[in-house]
Amino acid sequence: METRIGNIIIGSSGGTAGGTANNYKIALPSSWVRQMGISPDSRQVELSFDGTTITIARKQSLQEFLEANRHAGHKLYLLCCYSGDTLCAKIAADETAQKVCLENLVTDYLKLPFGNNQFPSWEDYLHFLEDRCIPRSRVGLREYLEAIGVDSYAPLEIIQKTQGRMAEDDLWLTVEEII
Repeated sequence: METRIGNIIIGSSGGTAGGTANNYKIALPSSWVRQMGISPDSRQVELSFDGTTITIARKQSLQEFLEANRHAGHKLYLLCCYSGDTLCAKIAADETAQKVCLENLVTDYLKLPFGNNQFPSWEDYLHFLEDRCIPRSRVGLREYLEAIGVDSYAPLEIIQKTQGRMAEDDLWLTVEEII
């Protein structure tokens, strides 16, 4: 790993920003940027911040995410989210690394699994799965699980049996394990 020292360029924001508002930029070595596969045609990056460290990574397509993690031997699922007959989003879930990659295919946030959240966390994904299932606290849960052929409350298994269909909306899911 190569390390360099750089300076953050600080400028005033201007426009309708407040008088003390600033913007921050940093110049990156061109050899690093080329090595990442960044080009004028493919220049989107994901920025992550953990409280002390900023990480910059080239934004992977859903297919790149699946291929890279499949080659690493990870347990992967591809979930397709539909509204009626319309495919609205694809979710790639890596259970090994506990990471999610999302590809939204419509602009209506009400039809998207994570609303306007373009970068859902693993916790967001787990919450979404549970939202597409019968509540854990439902009376008669045991009988319901037996009726659909599921041994325990496992949201992904329940969705595989029920397609995550709920009475409140027309969203439904398909689940495919990627091998």
